[in-house]
Amino acid sequence: MPSSLSGTAGFTAAAALRVSRDAVYRAVWRWHFYAGLLCLPFLILLSATGALYLFKAEINATVFAHRTVVASSGRTPLGPDRLIFNAMQAVPEGNPLSYTEPAGPAASALVTLAEGGGKILVYLDPYTGDVLDRVAADREFFGIVRGLHSLTLFGTAANALIEIVAGFAVILVVTGAYLWWPQGEGQRRGRAVSLRETPRRRVWWRDLHAVTGLFAGAGLLFLALTGLPWSVWWGQELRAWSNRAGLGQPTQLWAGKAVSTVPMGARLESAGWALEDASMPRSAPSGAPSLGIDRAVATLRDMALPGGFELALPLGETGVYAASAYPRDVTGQRMVSLDRYSGQPIIDVHFSDLGPVARAIQYGIGIHKGEFWGRANQLAMLAFCLATILLSVTAAVMWWKRRPAGRLGTPPWPRDRRVIATVTGLMLGLGALFPLTGLAILALLGLDLAAQGLRLAART
Repeated sequence: MPSSLSGTAGFTAAAALRVSRDAVYRAVWRWHFYAGLLCLPFLILLSATGALYLFKAEINATVFAHRTVVASSGRTPLGPDRLIFNAMQAVPEGNPLSYTEPAGPAASALVTLAEGGGKILVYLDPYTGDVLDRVAADREFFGIVRGLHSLTLFGTAANALIEIVAGFAVILVVTGAYLWWPQGEGQRRGRAVSLRETPRRRVWWRDLHAVTGLFAGAGLLFLALTGLPWSVWWGQELRAWSNRAGLGQPTQLWAGKAVSTVPMGARLESAGWALEDASMPRSAPSGAPSLGIDRAVATLRDMALPGGFELALPLGETGVYAASAYPRDVTGQRMVSLDRYSGQPIIDVHFSDLGPVARAIQYGIGIHKGEFWGRANQLAMLAFCLATILLSVTAAVMWWKRRPAGRLGTPPWPRDRRVIATVTGLMLGLGALFPLTGLAILALLGLDLAAQGLRLAART
């Protein structure tokens, strides 16, 4: 009799464990579904635009070679002052804002001018001074790609969606890993890396989704986390915290220097994450004539700034020549501000001057953009982008195949409310790391409770 009771107790405990596992699985699945429902369209957009941006240099050198590539054999380049003058002739109403040095002997020069409420990009042959092309900055191909990637093309509020999506992408990876992990001793782990049945059956798409997620999950997590520093709220807060803690901008280099209220990022497209909010220094008027653009560029070349640096022209009597170099090797990043009268550097920031948090984020951004390890970095990021698109497509097909006709097909909550509360609490904990995502989770909970209330009301 005791052995019989013991066996019954063991059977009951095993059954309870299976019920508990099933309840947790269903709760996690529901949140995975919610995260995917919100994220998938954006993940496809982010992956497609990100894949294009990875090959910006290659696309510019081929598709847009008419404005980016020049013949360099045996010719001496003109001075920047002459190139800016030619650009102003092409845009008579324009006011020059910046000059971008050719990145190499066969590269064009770029002058950015303000016209009306927008900016005009003028590409020039640095050897002849000929205007190769002029295009509005908001219509330049990669300007549009970047605007779509960040959703800034649709305003700041739309950009906040990217932050929410990045937070949900983290939840997708975490919940997806749990759903992939075998739930019982009898399940074979090898099943998660194999395809069963045929594409006509949902299980084939489920296996393809699992296999893709197994290899792409880490990449998606990395892309989400390294993209978050650029987000409208979380990224700004991270930058502000790192600066206050002395782990970001090297504020000691600004000590005792006269500064303006204009941030570097407002004048330089290539300011970089760490120095985007740093104050633009001011020149000290001395009655001497201005240095001039040709001498300023010559000074920066003598200081060994990497080719292709961007130079913001001084505005007003206290304006400075502010230059930013953003080469593919992040360790070569540098920012210099020259006094417009003496030509002496007021600020000279090397990558090594940045705090550890700022350096780590710049490394992450460089890898995110495929710039750090050459072609291998580009191809790895491209693989993650394509895998993310495949993940999204397989998820959509699985949902379509399993949804009831005329209904959304949301996975049901388990009956155990303790499990629901525990899993939801964990999701809110992840959301607390990314507050805009946390607010979206609360909104989803509110909608879910409202929908359940309407269903109960309809039954009574």
